[in-house]
Amino acid sequence: MLSTLIWAPVLGAILIAFLPQFANSERARQAALAIAVFTLGWTVFLITQFDISDAALQLQETLPWVEPLGLTYRLGVDGLSLPLVAMNSLLVAVAIYSSDPKINRPRLYYALFLLLGAAVAGAFLAQNLLLFFLFYELELIPLYLLIAIWGGAKRGYAATKFLIYTATSGILILAAFFGLTLLSGMSTFDYAALQSQVLPLGTQVILLVTLLIGFGIKIPLVPLHTWLPDAHVEASTPTSVLLAGMLLKLGTYGLLRFGLGLFPDAWRVLAPWLAAIAVVNVLYGSFVAIAQTDMKKIVAYSSVGHMGFVILASAAATPLSILAAVGQMVSHGLISALLFLLVGVVYSKTGTRDVTVLRGLLNPERGLPLIGSLMIAGVMASGGIPGMVGFVAEFVVYRSSFSVFPVQTLLCVLGTGLTAVYFLNLVNRAFFGRLPESLENLPRVYWRDRIPSVVMTILIIFLGLQPSWLFRWSEVTSTTLGALTTRPVAQLTPLAETAAVSFPEVDPIPNPVFENF
Repeated sequence: MLSTLIWAPVLGAILIAFLPQFANSERARQAALAIAVFTLGWTVFLITQFDISDAALQLQETLPWVEPLGLTYRLGVDGLSLPLVAMNSLLVAVAIYSSDPKINRPRLYYALFLLLGAAVAGAFLAQNLLLFFLFYELELIPLYLLIAIWGGAKRGYAATKFLIYTATSGILILAAFFGLTLLSGMSTFDYAALQSQVLPLGTQVILLVTLLIGFGIKIPLVPLHTWLPDAHVEASTPTSVLLAGMLLKLGTYGLLRFGLGLFPDAWRVLAPWLAAIAVVNVLYGSFVAIAQTDMKKIVAYSSVGHMGFVILASAAATPLSILAAVGQMVSHGLISALLFLLVGVVYSKTGTRDVTVLRGLLNPERGLPLIGSLMIAGVMASGGIPGMVGFVAEFVVYRSSFSVFPVQTLLCVLGTGLTAVYFLNLVNRAFFGRLPESLENLPRVYWRDRIPSVVMTILIIFLGLQPSWLFRWSEVTSTTLGALTTRPVAQLTPLAETAAVSFPEVDPIPNPVFENF
């Protein structure tokens, strides 16, 4: 059943790309949207089959493939991957729906979006390290082409930079995977088999650092982040939605699945450094966002900062903090997608994203009042206002991380305050004040442009008011992952004993924790 999430979009992409009847832009769009909606509906069906009380992989599929290389087609889903798979299906549908109906080269454009969604879903579902790597690299191709062909004036530079950084990321991840398999003496790359192997601590640290750099490029971690603002600025709005909403999550998912899952002893050693990196991400991303005048760059640098919250929770590695990391990934994916959608509408109607030029867009008669209202809701969610999913996710991050990293957590709390600074500055400059003559008589915003943003806003508020729907899927899996760091650490060197953080014994998360919201 899981294969449908991968191969239905792939088959659809092939048909759209090669059948001549889809040469018409509107037909290609309708076909791609139908496939995306089917995939979303199938995801909802799979969610109904998921047992939230079972920590094991569910709905597994296994097929021998290239056995001499240890490559098997093995898929499975658990509480760590299920929310991300669901969000991927949703955002692919939103991105296709929000695309320009008159886009050039529509068959290639929509085929690439479907391939991108299929590759991301495959990476989240893969339970063989080589299979994960194949899907991880496959998403590089469509995203590169989406930026290089349909991007802005500097699309070639941005796409090439993205390609170089992401290719380097893949090389490092593959090296770590091969190192783990060779040093373990295993003939397979299956995740379950490798998870049972125990390597010397020094070897674990080397492999985990390699993975940290590889996935850190994708997250991205400072100073490996410089490809992201360029990619966002030059990418089209639908591409930015998937880039911020899903592609960055491959990095944090990979760290939790393969970093913590395969090297829990080394994770304890590197956890303080991860927490420090999280602080740097949060503060650096926030301060740089304050200095920007391009709305897209502000949202892009806010992503750098808010992904730091995921790293902080992951570093703490308690059952509750891992749950918080998953929640923050979903929260950031929804909020960043909403903000990029709204920035795209503003740019398409005004021709600029410069907050020093924009003014008074909330004007109820001649401005963009609904878009401005949704933008205010989006920045409130990003700033952690109660009643929205951003508050719930960040509160659980702080609550779960403080007992392990109190100083780092307090510094990250400062980042939440800085989020309010740069987003309030954006809203105050662009949406309040007197509408200048140059922006009067703006083109009408049709409901077709509004529907994706309205849907995302409703989801953000719903999950903020009913957080059990955000966390319930991942509680048992988070407890299982968090338990890995509480076991005794064998073969600690004196240096490692000094560096390793002492994780408190944490009881499993009780199921009713969030039911009272």
